[in-house]
Amino acid sequence: MQKLQLPEGLSVRPANGKDKVFLEALYQSTRDDLGLMDVSAEQKAELMEMQFRAQTQGYGDAYPNAMYFIIEKHLEAIGKATLDFGPNEVRLIDLVLIPAARGKGLGAAVVQAFQQASAAVAVPMTLTVLQENTVAKVLYQRLGFVTTALQQPYELMIWYPPALQKIII
Repeated sequence: MQKLQLPEGLSVRPANGKDKVFLEALYQSTRDDLGLMDVSAEQKAELMEMQFRAQTQGYGDAYPNAMYFIIEKHLEAIGKATLDFGPNEVRLIDLVLIPAARGKGLGAAVVQAFQQASAAVAVPMTLTVLQENTVAKVLYQRLGFVTTALQQPYELMIWYPPALQKIII
């Protein structure tokens, strides 16, 4: 794979076993719903761990060839991306940033870098997004993704590299 074109200080590297604590904390930062449950702190922690394992197992089952990446800003972990580089598409399975890194254009920069990788192999990039996640949908639309299907509660979105747009669109 070619080197990703990212802004200064932003990098993406393969995840490894040392990232487990960060990934668990990152997952917890996305689950405000579980944090609001009226149970003990220990029960919340157990539930978060169980949900994290279920998500990880689910990704592995659905996308056995997926690649897992850590997004870093000045060598400090700020997020993760999970992608499946299939023969006919690059699927963005998951992209999450820590709360302090959200809304600063970093996620867009990472998605654009993955779009460049997708264009390099001349395949479209796809993703699903929760229909209620308007912030993410606006971002993806701004980056050229279009909705192709509704699969409650998600929307399937696709982006075609410029070379394919001339053929398909």
